[in-house]
Amino acid sequence: MKFLHTGDLHLGKTVNDFSMIEDQNYILDQICEIAEKEKVDALLLAGDIYDRALPPAEAVVLLDSFLNRMQQMGITVFAISGNHDSAERIAFLEQIVEKQGIYLAGVFSQEPKIVRIQREKEEAAVVLLPFFKPAQAGESTGMEAVKKVIAPVLEKQEEERQEGKEVPYVLVTHFFVTDGGWEPELSDAETTVHVGGIDNVDASLFSSFAYVALGHIHKPQQVGKGQIWYSGAPLAYSFSETNHEKSVQIVEISAQGEVTVTKRTLKPLHPVRKIRGRLEELTDISHLGEPGSQDYIQAVLTDERELVNPMAALRSVYPNVMQIVMAAHEKKISQTQPSFSQGKRKDTYTLFSEFYQTVSGQEMDGEEAEKMREIIREEEEKA
Repeated sequence: MKFLHTGDLHLGKTVNDFSMIEDQNYILDQICEIAEKEKVDALLLAGDIYDRALPPAEAVVLLDSFLNRMQQMGITVFAISGNHDSAERIAFLEQIVEKQGIYLAGVFSQEPKIVRIQREKEEAAVVLLPFFKPAQAGESTGMEAVKKVIAPVLEKQEEERQEGKEVPYVLVTHFFVTDGGWEPELSDAETTVHVGGIDNVDASLFSSFAYVALGHIHKPQQVGKGQIWYSGAPLAYSFSETNHEKSVQIVEISAQGEVTVTKRTLKPLHPVRKIRGRLEELTDISHLGEPGSQDYIQAVLTDERELVNPMAALRSVYPNVMQIVMAAHEKKISQTQPSFSQGKRKDTYTLFSEFYQTVSGQEMDGEEAEKMREIIREEEEKA
């Protein structure tokens, strides 16, 4: 059984006032080509299909075309809603499109949808668990909520094992998954991923699944030592992703339950990159038409004097300049912004305390600190 795993399409996204529709269409064409070449049995689409709850019309048309191509190739589609999606809109016509081999799980249910897929003598069970807030499951943390919701699935697996059935289970979900305190590497494009750890779900909950197809994080990466993977977004949506190699995962599960994961690299229509130098240097006429001149650009200007309309000057050479950063300001930001690198992150109170000290130049006194801890506790209980 062979699957193609992707997610975080964010169809309809706008980055620095640039519509990504053309870029997304280009990358979806590549995904279709990879799916056809690899002869995959199914597509695993792990949430954040759209960039917002009310997607623009062109985003809906693009998704329709993409799913239609998959259906024409005979590829079964498994898709869930993410935190950016409207669950009800993803679930629209859910039961009708199942007849065409497109299985959607938009709205949260106390019992996840389980779909059996068969190809010749091979079989797999695909579990669809869309994004939901802990309170929807009557719990206070993501860990408790997911544990409660997948309990019936784990029981079903155990029953089948007792009966001698070794059917591999594949989970498609959209959460912030950690591994014993280790946290995946984030980029600037991820917003409201988790707050103070309450949305964290530990990978240990998924140990019985043959493969876990995750969405939510934009950099492709494995969580822990098991077959738990973020496919990452197929396009870079921020300049913190300039060094990310975008890809999709090809997942092969043998009849014996052995899993092989390989990446297939994606090439964007407009790569995202940074250039650096004085405005005069960057706008030199020799740069006109050079390879990469159509890329999406962040220009870091090292000029110390005041500049007049530098964006217009830069776009005369690089028409897709998205952002200008003054080098002096860039250095100041890097010294004050928290790091989102791989590893353990600071809790909410610590982050606020550091922010307060940066802005005010002094630490909170005892009364202020206790008040802030109380506010954080109240907000985490509501989440």
